[in-house]
Amino acid sequence: MIPLEWELVLSGLLFSIGLYGVLARKNAIMVLMSLEIVINAALLNFVAFSSYSNDASGQVFALLGIAVAAADAAIGLAIFLSIYQTHGTVDMDRVRFLRW
Repeated sequence: MIPLEWELVLSGLLFSIGLYGVLARKNAIMVLMSLEIVINAALLNFVAFSSYSNDASGQVFALLGIAVAAADAAIGLAIFLSIYQTHGTVDMDRVRFLRW
């Protein structure tokens, strides 16, 4: 069994990588992928603490979170596809939402 500390360190690293991606990237698809990494880091915490305390509620919540993350990715990609069709780019700095 993997110690709880290792799982928390992995989750912290994933969260840091995702947060850097959200703050530093300008491409909207890369920001969405980084946001998914952040969500997965939070879900890893739920699973780690759930297995540590022998309670299945954290694992059930993680499954629900996976479904929400999949819906988030699908809706985000649909929005970015619409933005690409209207503006020709998904660069966050070049897209102005108030000017068509």
